[in-house]
Order: sequence, then structure tokens, then C-alpha cells
Amino acid sequence: MPTLRPGRPILRTRIAAERAESALVGQYTGLVRLAYLTFPAALSRHRRVLVAHAAAQRALPGARKARVPGPRTSGDGPEAAADALRVRVLRAALTAAHRPTGWPGVLPPPRALLPRLPVVWGLRLFPRAGGGEEIALGRALADASAPARAAFVLRAMDGFSDEHTEALLGAAGVPEPGAAVREAASLDAQAGPAAGALLRSHEFDACLVQTRPTDLVRRARRRKAAWGIGVVAAALAAAALTVPGDAPVPHAPGRSSAAARGALDPDRLARIGADTWADTSRVDFTAWPVRGDRADDRPLLERALSAWDTPAVSDADAVRVTATPYTPVDAPPRAPQLLFAGDVDGDTVVLLGDGDRLARYTDARGDARASLALARVDDADVTTAAAVVLTRADGSARYLTAPWITRAATRDLLRPDTPAEKLPVSKDGVTDAVPVAAAGECDRRPVLQLRSSARIVEHHTFLVTDLGGLSPTHLTYTPLPGHGTPPPRQPREATSGKALLAWARTACRLAPWDGGTVRAVNAWDFAEQQLPDGGGRAVWSCARASTWRGPGDVALLLRRPSSSVTEPAELTGRARNTAACSRFGQHVVASTRWKSPKDHWYVLAAGSRAVTRIETSGAVDTARSARTLAVRAPERGAVRVTARLDDGERLTEVGKG
Repeated sequence: MPTLRPGRPILRTRIAAERAESALVGQYTGLVRLAYLTFPAALSRHRRVLVAHAAAQRALPGARKARVPGPRTSGDGPEAAADALRVRVLRAALTAAHRPTGWPGVLPPPRALLPRLPVVWGLRLFPRAGGGEEIALGRALADASAPARAAFVLRAMDGFSDEHTEALLGAAGVPEPGAAVREAASLDAQAGPAAGALLRSHEFDACLVQTRPTDLVRRARRRKAAWGIGVVAAALAAAALTVPGDAPVPHAPGRSSAAARGALDPDRLARIGADTWADTSRVDFTAWPVRGDRADDRPLLERALSAWDTPAVSDADAVRVTATPYTPVDAPPRAPQLLFAGDVDGDTVVLLGDGDRLARYTDARGDARASLALARVDDADVTTAAAVVLTRADGSARYLTAPWITRAATRDLLRPDTPAEKLPVSKDGVTDAVPVAAAGECDRRPVLQLRSSARIVEHHTFLVTDLGGLSPTHLTYTPLPGHGTPPPRQPREATSGKALLAWARTACRLAPWDGGTVRAVNAWDFAEQQLPDGGGRAVWSCARASTWRGPGDVALLLRRPSSSVTEPAELTGRARNTAACSRFGQHVVASTRWKSPKDHWYVLAAGSRAVTRIETSGAVDTARSARTLAVRAPERGAVRVTARLDDGERLTEVGKG
């Protein structure tokens, strides 16, 4: 591989047209993938496919010898030609990703909107769907900067060194290539050793695409309406010449600035097309189409918007407003999106969203006041935007499912061996009634088992449960690590036999997290231990509840052998607002006292995969060079447990100071 020296002057590498064309043909798929992943996620998948191919094709110099800017290399061979092509592709993708000052963040960058060959009419192109790991990587890349995305691909796909990657980025015009490489390294930590394999999957291959037609009905309507539009435009232009300038709209007392601007006008509500969800890289509530038989009921929409604009506090006849903790209750800053308006079980419900929050308005009925419920959804994804509670009454709830949900079922976490039962769903996506766990009881824990469309992700089934919020909570599972010190395992869907058995003994620990603030709960089995005196095999677990606002709470659990598959696991520790048991807190140690079948008291302790030594002090003073510890101890007396990691760092217990 040629040696690159960042920081020195950039050479103008003269590349023969034949050599450049040969390099382009040989590297075409990689160049398109590099461009596709560097372009901003704000573009639809269809648009990213087209502009990625355009960037790769425009990188080829002219038929005669051309001066192609490229980094300093050790020669002008095939590698030099390939590097020069990479630089040109990067320059095109990074330039297109640039947003001028003041450019709206919700819109693609202006240069990405310019027409480029190739052009496709009447069809939408998109790569084939990958799995859950590809979706997680796609979200991480979308949150990263464009130079970091490019650096991640160059390092993980092409195997370039940091020095080589910095030189390519610098030649492409990145002002701080070192910072981009460091940001890419953090993506490496998230993706793990399988990063290269994930990038080579169909999810990110813009050369292996599927096609589908555009909206044929809408296309026909546009042709019919084209003549009328011209006439109307001409009439409006003529009227504009005779109407005096508009006076500023006064800010009505008690009304928000959004209403004063007219943003809360039903006619300005955003209405998303039925198939938008299948052609966007942002698969969340912003991709939901409008549904319901009251979507054109203007008086109803006016009442819903008015309730969100001026939430009442003390007026007994006004709308009752509730919000999950840390959710702003102010009016939306712009015209919100209409998701649903219709009648459900005698209630008239309107569901709105502003990109960061959901607002569910329920119209007044009889003696019941109208109500408005607000909740944060600013980090929603395929799973946490999969359903919304429309009504909740008489021990059951009815949900509106996402347009990408193709199959819905229900199951009880406390009956892991009982198959899921099919849940009927209307054409508008409204489910039949689903039981809700009763407060203070744990004789059942109903969950939804949902399946995503293959147009989003293949073979993807997941669980969500009602914890009191507008959107149900996503449940995941991380299995025990392998032997030795393997790389960290990633959370996976809690649908396997092992996951269901683990959740059967964890489900009753969900009660403290009711209230609507939790977006996902992961049950991580971090260690297993053979108990002394014939006590059998126990599993240590950390259940982490991640909230919509960021921080998470954890519960440390011990599942001892039991004759019941649903006996609640023993709670050994609890902590709030912590990074423990997340990707930012991947190491944990926990302990508890235990009485053996022979009536002997022990201190049990266990650590996660990187723990190499466990130490105790206080009533018991000992140490073991292992990931688990079981030592005789008095029934009472404080015992402090710490651990050492393989890098020498000291680790204290979670939830015990």
C-alpha cells in the first residue's frame, strides 16, 4: 500500500485516462458505497443511490490526460489512480453535505438537490434491507459528521491506516482530518469487529438495489391538474398586482407565536404520503402517513390544535393537559404533522407530532373533558416508533401501529412457553384491545410482538410493552458473554427462547419504570456462577431502562435456580441516572448475601467480561482472580466489593455507593 504523508503539500497527480478508467471500473462498487454513506441521511435512499452513482461517475477524468488532485503517494501506479478517484468522490460527497448558514436542518443540503446523471423516472431505487445490527449502525452513522462517516468507511472497508485516511480526507478538503478519524474510531467501538462485514451488507450496497414504482395514482392526478395549476397561478399573479400589502398579523392575547404566524392552521398540517416510510433513512414518526376517518374534519382539527396552542391549567371547562416528565408543553414551533384523526371505542382521537413530541388529543364526550397528552419521541426509531396508544381504559389499550408493521401479535412475558396470539389490526392500523398490566400486580405482563416490513429490515420481530407512555417501551436482551474475554455483545430482540426465559423472571421488575419516560429496557446477562453447597447455577443480570431524555436507571438482578420459570429475580442493587450497563458503561460488578441449601451464609459477587479480579473488605476480607466469587460470610456486617479490569482500572459496585 502506498505511503501517504499528511501535512505536506498536495501533489497534482497526472493520471492517464486509461489507468483512471481501469481503476474506476475495478473500484466502482467501493466508490459508490463510499459516496452513499458519506452523503447526508437527510436525503431519501432513492436520492442517495442516484447521487452516489453520479459522484463515482463524475470522478473519472476526461479522455485525455487530466490533472487530478490527489494525496502524495509513492508513485503513479494503480493505487495512486484509485486514491485520486477516492479523493474526487469524497470531495463531491462532502461538498454536497455542506449546509450554508441559515439553511433549514430538515432539508437536504442545496447541492444535494441539484440534478445529476443518472436520472430515473417512474421508479424508486433503494438498497435491500439488512438486519437489526445494520439498522443500529445506520443510525450511528446518521448521527456522525460527514467526514467521520467517510473516515469510518475508509478504515473499516478499505483497511486504510489512520495516516492514509487523514491524507485522503485532507486532499478532499476536510479542514481537520485528524478529528474526523478520531470520531470514526468511536464508531468503530460501537460497531465492533464486525464493522467491515456490516458495511458490505446489502443495507449499504447502492449497486445492488430494488425498485418499485412511484405513486401511480398521484402521478395521474398531477397530469390532470397541471392545466388548472397554470390558470390559477396566472390569476394569483394578477391579483397580487392589485391587492395592497398585508398588514402584520397581531399577536392575539393568550395565543402562542405559532398561532399568530398561522402555523396552527389545519390547512397547514403536514400530511405525509402513504409510502414515504419505505424511501427514507429516518424511519420514525416523521415517516408516518395520515390515517383515520376524521382526517378531513376541520372543526375537530381546529380544537386539537387550539388545545396544544393554549393548554389550560385551572379552568374546569378547559382541556386537561398531561405530559410525561421533562416534556415541554409549549405550542409546536411550526405546523405539526397529522398522524391520525378518527373514532376509537367511542372516543374521538387526534394524533399530532412536531418531530420531537407526540400530542394525543381526545375530544370531550359527555361529562368527560377534552384531554391532551404530550410525550417526547425525539430519539424514536423503527421499534420505538412502531406503535402509539390511542385509548387506554378498562384494563386494556388500543394501539395505532406504524405503516411498516406487517404482523402484530400479543404474548405474556410471564408465560414464555405460550405462543404469541395474532392481534387483529384494522386497515388504518388500529389494533383490537390489548390487556394492560394492573398497577401493583404482577400476575401477567402483556406485550406486543410486532414484525417489520421486509422493505425496512428483513426477519425483524420485536417486543414492546406498555409502561404508561404514549408509545410503548422496546424490550431487548443481551446474552451471556462467551469464554475468555470476547468483544461485547450487542442488545438483540427479546424473541428467542433464552430471551423470553430471562424476561419471564425480569418482567416483574418493570413496575418502578411506569410513567412514560422509558423508551427501551435491555436485560443484560453479564455473568453466570456455580453456587456452592450444591446450590446450582445462577445468572447475574443488569436491566437498564433508557429514558427519552438520555439518562438511564439500572437494576442488578440475580436469577437463582427455581422450580418456577417466572419467579422474580432477586434485586441486588439499583441506581438512577447512570451510564452503567450501557455502551458507555460496559463494565459492572455486583454482589449479594445468600444462604446455601446447607444453611451456610455466603457473599456472592460477579463481574462482567473484562473483570479479572474481585476483592472484598469489611466483614469479609478476601480476593479472587476470577470473574465470580463465593466466600463464607457472617449473616450480617457490611461488605464492600470492588473489582479490577483487565487494564488495571478499579470498579465499584453499581447501586451500593
